[in-house]
Amino acid sequence: MRKFFLGFFGLLACTLFAYQQPSFAADIENGEKIFTANCSACHAGGNNVIMPEKTLKKEALEAYGMKSVDAITYQVTNGKNAMPAFGGRLGDSDIEDVANYVLDQTEKDWD
Repeated sequence: MRKFFLGFFGLLACTLFAYQQPSFAADIENGEKIFTANCSACHAGGNNVIMPEKTLKKEALEAYGMKSVDAITYQVTNGKNAMPAFGGRLGDSDIEDVANYVLDQTEKDWD
């Protein structure tokens, strides 16, 4: 009986550990492709041709509370002001890849 409980709890622990692992890993290369095809017309080099003060540069993202995957994902999905919503055009994983690409680029100062 003791072996049963040890085996059961071991299996339970493995299951819980596996469940907690993220099921999605960002694909920065895909994010770059999606960004180039959909975002670069207004945001080339991390700039913003419509609202120049709201760039995708690190300082601006921090100032406007956009320095997270969740915040960028929400903005890309739903749009805001002059930015259109891409939720109906891009899949969730593509939007998350774009968000991760943007954050990756902010750390490289968009070079």
